[in-house]
Amino acid sequence: MITVNEALERLFTLVTPLGSEDVPLSEAVGRVLARDVAARRDQPPFAASAMDGYALREDEARPGARFEVIGEAAAGHGFDGTVGPGQAVRIFTGAPLPDGASRVIIQEDVARSGDQIALNDDLDPKAHIRPAGCDFRTGEAMTAPRVLRPADIALLASMNCATVPVTRKPVVALISTGDELVMPGETPGPDQIIVSNTFGLKALLEGHGAKARILPIARDDIPSLETAFGLARGADLVVTIGGASVGDHDLVGQVAGQMGLDRAFYKVAMRPGKPLMAGRMGGAAMVGLPGNPVSAMVCGQVFLAPMIRAMLGLGKGRSLRLKTRLAAPLPQNGPREHYMRARLTPEGLVAENRQDSSLLSVLAEADALLVRPMHDPARAIGDEVEYLDF
Repeated sequence: MITVNEALERLFTLVTPLGSEDVPLSEAVGRVLARDVAARRDQPPFAASAMDGYALREDEARPGARFEVIGEAAAGHGFDGTVGPGQAVRIFTGAPLPDGASRVIIQEDVARSGDQIALNDDLDPKAHIRPAGCDFRTGEAMTAPRVLRPADIALLASMNCATVPVTRKPVVALISTGDELVMPGETPGPDQIIVSNTFGLKALLEGHGAKARILPIARDDIPSLETAFGLARGADLVVTIGGASVGDHDLVGQVAGQMGLDRAFYKVAMRPGKPLMAGRMGGAAMVGLPGNPVSAMVCGQVFLAPMIRAMLGLGKGRSLRLKTRLAAPLPQNGPREHYMRARLTPEGLVAENRQDSSLLSVLAEADALLVRPMHDPARAIGDEVEYLDF
């Protein structure tokens, strides 16, 4: 068996960053920016008023001064003339600053009568002007790679970018294996269960930026597995769930080997998730996950999510580990790295009492995976521990 970190290092050798594609800005949120994008204009493109008020000359802005209002400037409708001595223009937020003006007096500091205004005695000292290009200048770039957030989309729009270069979504083929499985909504036989891992993994992978395809369930025979692997052609990553162990009905490794799998490793010193297999098969990376539901989901978080990030060009690193305090004691850990289902409480992290790898209800109640290193000593309340946000 190899360690989790060794397994990750070998998995990263199986994948490379994918190519890019241009998508409409309206469809780019959550995608990974593939290369730097430069602004096509200054923002704002002109000096603009930051408040509703009156635009006039800075050297005339004195308490009690009087001015003639000669026009109006609104957003999208500037004032065409020039502000001269003793003159002012009614101006609204976002409007271009008229020629000749260098100060905006907020409307609360002005008394108006017809076309005449008088400045109050206690003037706000600010100019209330947004200089041209104060947000960004033409040619300034949003740097890649980055996962595009709503704020990034708004910035790209103001940079006048209608399309965005993003990394292509990794295509993942998901193959559940086993005679005991039927799809949700079907009526299982007396010895069958509903397939769950495939749907949980699809949600997990797509939450990290992949495009996952659920293939038909592969039965425990060689022709069915060969058909499933054939349907997976074209995927960047092929993930099998179940059938990767060494039982009489565990045929995934055998069939994959016959179809050209170059195996990178088999078995990882972790729980849950020990019977993990990986390699390259054709043009795709291949990972064989254990069949227990919790094992598959934990391995998805620990191994598949970092692989997807690597393919998206976000670097090669393990899932982010956070730190907190224990709210309940823990006994000594064994020889495998343990990912314990746990809950974050106001007092700290509490591991669930039941850690069986078949219990999806416990996983659904958990919001963290408490990470116990190999041979970790007993832990007391208040000890600092690492966890994965789940």
